[in-house]
Amino acid sequence: MMKISPRRIKGKWTCGYSLALHTLSSKFIGYNEYGHPQFDTTYSDMGGLLNRLKYKSDKSVLRIIIDTAAEFLNSKSWSVDLIIPVPPSLETRTFQPVIAVAKGVSKFTGTKLCTDCVVKIKKTPELKDIYEFSKRIEILKDAYAVAKREVEGRNILLFDDLYRSGATLNAITQALKDQGKTKEVYALTLTMTRRRR
Repeated sequence: MMKISPRRIKGKWTCGYSLALHTLSSKFIGYNEYGHPQFDTTYSDMGGLLNRLKYKSDKSVLRIIIDTAAEFLNSKSWSVDLIIPVPPSLETRTFQPVIAVAKGVSKFTGTKLCTDCVVKIKKTPELKDIYEFSKRIEILKDAYAVAKREVEGRNILLFDDLYRSGATLNAITQALKDQGKTKEVYALTLTMTRRRR
C-alpha cells in the first residue's frame, strides 16, 4: 500500500476524507510555443498515480489505487450499503477512471456498487474554471437525479477522484437526502487540491 495522508473533508455528508493532496508543489516555468503556461509539478504518490490513470489511461496503476482506497475504507467503522461514484464530467471519455476505481473498491470490500443511482440531468459548465463556491453551488442546483428505490434508507459512500471545493459532493449529497431519502452519506476522494476553491 502506498503512503497516504488522509484529511477530513467537511460538507453535508456524515463524515468524509480525502486520501492525499493531489500536488505537493507547482512552479510556473514559462510558456510553450503555443502560448500555454507550463508548470513544474510535484505530485503526491496518489496524485501521481491518479494523473497517470486519468490523463494517460495507464491502467497498470489501478490495482495499487484500489488496494489503498479499500484498505482505508476497511479501517473506518462506516456501515456502508452502497458505493456510488460521482457521475463523470466528461461522459465522452471511453475510460472512466472514477468508475473503474469504484468497481475495484466494491469488489475488494464486498460492498454493492451502483453506477446509475445518481445521474446528471442538467448540462453545466466545467467547474474548474469557476472559482466562487456559491456560484458553483448555484450551477449545480437540480443538476442530479437519484434512483430513490435503490438508495432509500441506505448508507451511501459517495466516491470521487478529486476534491476541490466540495460543491459537487455537496450537491449530490443533498440530492441523495432530499430525493433519495438516504440514511447516511459518507464521502471519499482519492486526492484534494492544496488550495480548496
